[in-house]
Amino acid sequence: MLTATQVRQTSRRRRSPYSDKQHYQEYILQRIEGYKNSIGRDELLRLGDEAATELQATSEGQFVLTEVLMLESVDRLIMKRLSLKPYRRWRQQFLKLRAAQRTPTHWGLDAHCPITAILPRIEPEDSALVVGSAAAPTTYLLAAHDAAVTFLAGELGSVERVESRMAAEALSSLFESYVTHFDPCLPEFLNFLDGFDIIILDPGVLLHLKSACRNRLVSDLQRRSRPGGVHVLLPTCAAIAPDALRSFYPDWTQEEIKRRKRGTLAKSAPGLILSKPCPADTA
Repeated sequence: MLTATQVRQTSRRRRSPYSDKQHYQEYILQRIEGYKNSIGRDELLRLGDEAATELQATSEGQFVLTEVLMLESVDRLIMKRLSLKPYRRWRQQFLKLRAAQRTPTHWGLDAHCPITAILPRIEPEDSALVVGSAAAPTTYLLAAHDAAVTFLAGELGSVERVESRMAAEALSSLFESYVTHFDPCLPEFLNFLDGFDIIILDPGVLLHLKSACRNRLVSDLQRRSRPGGVHVLLPTCAAIAPDALRSFYPDWTQEEIKRRKRGTLAKSAPGLILSKPCPADTA
């Protein structure tokens, strides 16, 4: 992830953005895997038999059937069943769709919400963690900017809704989600979640925790951020304003959020963006 200074100083990215061809390949794979997951084992076996028959008829004994050939043949049959569009036709629609997906308003977010300020800094496969059900729309927005997003929520229904929307919008290739409890920090089975460039926090996950437990959970999330990473605290909980959590980040730098109001830029935008200090900064 680029810093705000790097965005101003250079127009070149350290990582190349995904090509349309890569997006198309991901689109095909997602549709094929989704179809496989939607049918029963018997139907999948029938597809395999159909693929084997087709290969034997076309190969005329010139090569031996292998697992790779079978999988490729099954995938081609599924593409035919789903009537998936060829690349050129798909690209015409994809470019318009992805342009829309990269705008906050497409997901019901305010055009000047806190996360908007960091969108120009995101590079392909930057790692992002979204915490809390009310922060779900930011999951889609980050994924549309090619970030690798992990979503955590305390309710299974919330996770399933996000998974379904991500699949429907063809954004799930770099996406994971988990149901977990936030009392008072993330459980051990999520210890592998580490080194995040961006963490988006819905303060609502802290609502029913005592002050000490809130501190422990926020500290746990801070530990999972890489040096120079950012935390975005959203104004999603009426009972806990982002400013109320500022004291949990004594060594972090608060970035300015500008919000357009009647043709001017005001500093009254809700939410906080906080940057984790780098070792050089602390020294």
